[in-house]
Amino acid sequence: MADALGYRLKLAIVAPSTNTVVQPEMDDMRPPGVTNHFGRIHIPDDPVHTDEDFDRLILNIREATDAGIEQVVTCQPDRLVLGMSSETFWDGLAGSQKLEAHVSEVAGGLDVTMGSDAARAAIKCYGDIKRISVITPYMPVGDAQVRRFFEDCGFEIVALEGLRCSSPVQIAHTSAQQLRDAMLRVDDASVEAIVQVGTNLAMAQLAGWAEFWLDKPIIAINTAIYWHALRASGIEDKVQGFGSLLAEY
Repeated sequence: MADALGYRLKLAIVAPSTNTVVQPEMDDMRPPGVTNHFGRIHIPDDPVHTDEDFDRLILNIREATDAGIEQVVTCQPDRLVLGMSSETFWDGLAGSQKLEAHVSEVAGGLDVTMGSDAARAAIKCYGDIKRISVITPYMPVGDAQVRRFFEDCGFEIVALEGLRCSSPVQIAHTSAQQLRDAMLRVDDASVEAIVQVGTNLAMAQLAGWAEFWLDKPIIAINTAIYWHALRASGIEDKVQGFGSLLAEY
């Protein structure tokens, strides 16, 4: 018999313990018969003011990710979802592929959805897009890794703005106005799409609104991740309120 509530799909989602955005945003996107089961990657809310601080944050995430996965997969999910994005862009396309293989192995061979792959797949929905701009909450060392991944995938980065948030928890304190202003700074007529990364930035609904202002795809990472997890699992429901990606593709 199927799970009483997750009778169509059970998603195991792992996210840093400091992340307060990814879970409520993904829960709001959930179609009937799909359930989200969160495991937490235990990390401290250390200050982040330099590249060295950001490197330490990535190391903390790496050291705790396997334990978070091992905990949540005991619910026997259908797919593993990484609810953090910085690590998925690290070391470019090759690094992303290596991480996917590793976490799938830790999860007992489950199929995996990650922010890097999801963002790339989402962009392709809109045709032959090559010129993108990117918004991150990261320090320059993290921005460089995001740039490397997208360039490895054949995209040209027109502009990239890192918001340099001062700690993992503080990422979620970024306001809608700050994100709006960042979108305006990285946009111009040559930009074909804007991509936001960093799963603790609350941009899923805002991205949908911004598509009306800017008349181009605005891809929020949490929307892309959840869309990919659904579609790769055979769930085709169109979900309103988070922009064209979930509503049309």
